[in-house]
Amino acid sequence: MAQVPQRFFDALAVRTWCTLALAALGRAREEIDAINVYPVADGDTGTNLYLTMESAAAAVEAVFAAYDTGGEPSLTDAVGAMAHGALIGARGNSGTILAQLLRGMAQVLTAREAAGETTREEPARVDGPGLRLALRRAADSARQAVAHPVEGTILTVAQAAADAADGTEGDCGAVARAAHTGARTALAATPGQLPALERAGVVDAGGRGLVTVLAALVEAFTGGQPEARDQAAAHSAACPPDAAEDEEAGGPAFEVIYLLEAEDAAVARLRGRLDALGDSLVVVGGDGLWNVHVHVDDAGAAVEAGVEAGRPYRIRITHFGQGDAHTAGAGRPHRERLERAVVAVVPGEGLAGLCAAAGATTVLARPGEPPASGELVEAVRRAHAREVVLLPNDAELRHTAAAAAEQARAEGVRVALIPTRSATQGIAALAVHAPERRFDEDVVAMTSAAGATRYAEVTVAEHRSWTTAGICQAGDVLGLIDGDVAVIGTDVTAAAGAVLDRMLAAGGELVTLVLGDRTPDSVAEHLASRVRASYLAVDTVVHHGGMPDALLLIGVE
Repeated sequence: MAQVPQRFFDALAVRTWCTLALAALGRAREEIDAINVYPVADGDTGTNLYLTMESAAAAVEAVFAAYDTGGEPSLTDAVGAMAHGALIGARGNSGTILAQLLRGMAQVLTAREAAGETTREEPARVDGPGLRLALRRAADSARQAVAHPVEGTILTVAQAAADAADGTEGDCGAVARAAHTGARTALAATPGQLPALERAGVVDAGGRGLVTVLAALVEAFTGGQPEARDQAAAHSAACPPDAAEDEEAGGPAFEVIYLLEAEDAAVARLRGRLDALGDSLVVVGGDGLWNVHVHVDDAGAAVEAGVEAGRPYRIRITHFGQGDAHTAGAGRPHRERLERAVVAVVPGEGLAGLCAAAGATTVLARPGEPPASGELVEAVRRAHAREVVLLPNDAELRHTAAAAAEQARAEGVRVALIPTRSATQGIAALAVHAPERRFDEDVVAMTSAAGATRYAEVTVAEHRSWTTAGICQAGDVLGLIDGDVAVIGTDVTAAAGAVLDRMLAAGGELVTLVLGDRTPDSVAEHLASRVRASYLAVDTVVHHGGMPDALLLIGVE
């Protein structure tokens, strides 16, 4: 959906930017992972940046949701949520630096409101000069957070973005475009600054991610993405990073990350201790809450240093090359891992019960609250299996599910993501699941079953809009086939019948009907009778899905 350009940096601009940046990182995640060779060639920079931005965007959405009854959050509310969300959700070296970049921007973007220079009639908003200052503070604060800054990394790209913005006059759109241009130019030069990048034939992965985030900033203020030629320098073909892996083989064995509640003085001492223990030290945050990232050989000593400084929590320890060594499960009784499990996202309690009865671990997606990748990772952990099949059951969750699968793989779980776009496709996949088969064979069978299932949804239009079937009014009944509006009507039963006829015109052997909370059984009874009367040898199965928004889901196999 096209975004409305933002003239000033206000609360809505923060929300728009976060939304666009998250989507862009989702699209670029695999490419960025593939070129990740520095400081460790562990192939997760794109995933870490996505997870960090996902946490920031979720925090901003939560602030806006609190104003659903009226009004709009202030710039301070929105940008503060963005910075805090990124801080608590920061992952990896680049994700931690991105969190500090956002925090540095927030300090400038909220300055007028903090100084009492705004009123209810004239809320806080930042123009081009203000954005220039924010980008400068972001670059400077990120560099200060890194114990030993290295050129040719995301820090260099951030500095170049700020430098380019400094020499630009104009509104936020002009400043953002200049910053993006400066960043992509600096990114193209990174192989000449870091031998590991030059040997692998790639640009810096963290810097590539920052260019993506800045391209989203341009889109937020101009309504369009930077020209394709402007993006070209941000891409580089990834070669096998053998040389980089060899170089890093003798480096620290563990990555340690944790949130820390501590006073500034204690954190200053912590920096010195961790710097002596390892490298890639980044400590970001402030006001009593910090995110600590370091690579060390003695993970226990790094955690102990945090305990001495304050209260560390959300401790995450990753052994490079050997998956994940979580401390979160310490003290829990051991239970034997299953060989294989299925994790499914479902839009209603009824479907959750149905899938659970079939042996799946479920994640409930509530209206307007799609699950974050962290929730999907937690579900994979709950499944406690060596092999997991992940069913997102929603086209909009493809990037989220992909990031969750990547993280679960880093923890040593073999994960197959089947890109199911509807709960009915998930039901079809789950119906042919056979744990006794070889993993690859099971995944192929489930993927084939899902792909052979056409899906539809009957719902109510929330507002007047243009659709592929014409103009609909608020309150109209819509029938969507494979995600596109195909039927507009006023009666649920009639619209559902029209949808079903269109789907069965292409053939089918089994119709699955999933009723929503507001849909009476009579609708399913009418449709089942229609199928029996008009389509020989086609069976019908009815489930109560418990969906609070959709009236009916239809699957045809």
